[in-house]
Amino acid sequence: MNIQHKRIIITGAASGIGRALLTQLCQYDVQIVAADLETIDVRDLPERKAEVYGFKCDLSNQREVDQLFDYALETMGGIEIFIANAGFAYYEEIGEANWNRIEKIFQVNVVSPLYATARMREINPVQPHSVVITASAIGKLGLPGYSLYSGTKSAIDRFAEAYRYEIPDNCHLSIVYPISTRTNFFNHGTHQAPIPFPSQTPEYVASKIIKGIQADSKSIYPSLTFRIFWACNRFLPFLGTLYKLVEAWRFRRWRSQKPEIKQAIENS
Repeated sequence: MNIQHKRIIITGAASGIGRALLTQLCQYDVQIVAADLETIDVRDLPERKAEVYGFKCDLSNQREVDQLFDYALETMGGIEIFIANAGFAYYEEIGEANWNRIEKIFQVNVVSPLYATARMREINPVQPHSVVITASAIGKLGLPGYSLYSGTKSAIDRFAEAYRYEIPDNCHLSIVYPISTRTNFFNHGTHQAPIPFPSQTPEYVASKIIKGIQADSKSIYPSLTFRIFWACNRFLPFLGTLYKLVEAWRFRRWRSQKPEIKQAIENS
């Protein structure tokens, strides 16, 4: 899809990949509603061609997501591209049963982007439109310490696999599979979760997402290394097992060094 002159929503736009996307898309002649749990001051953005509107929104709440769509439709007159980038991770050893905590990560990482996909189809019955959902390489290869996060990203992966057989001709769905992205998640106070190898910058991932949108890619893999690894793992599954064993060792080491830490949490 040609990005120029499009009306766009980006969630999770205050930091990480979302902020990098917002900054790079500002170089296009577009309108953007930048949504996040934190307030976004558009005056902090660099010189830009785009018109940008900040919107504070809790994506785990249906009422606020509906308000986001209402605001975007009222402000821009339509929405052609929805980038469901917001999400967060736990790096943890699951202990006590906490329903609300489990529910929260699935609401933000799974329910919200799926609901946005349905809303985009609803408000664009004939108009061509695109939905981009940031999943994760962890959705393909679950890692120790990220059990719940892996579950949410795997759910997105399986949803897309089935939904593509149902999608109408005017809709396009792209799923992004970043590897470890060097955001504040890995340097969150005293938590300092170890960074899985390899890793990339938010800016690099954002540039690959934009290229993927322009090319109408169904799956966007910012890391060629992971794509090759995942292809090889189909025929040599012990590669994935070895990688997970290494990450399991790193997780146990992290827990032994920080016994007082229950979990590391960071919005991305």
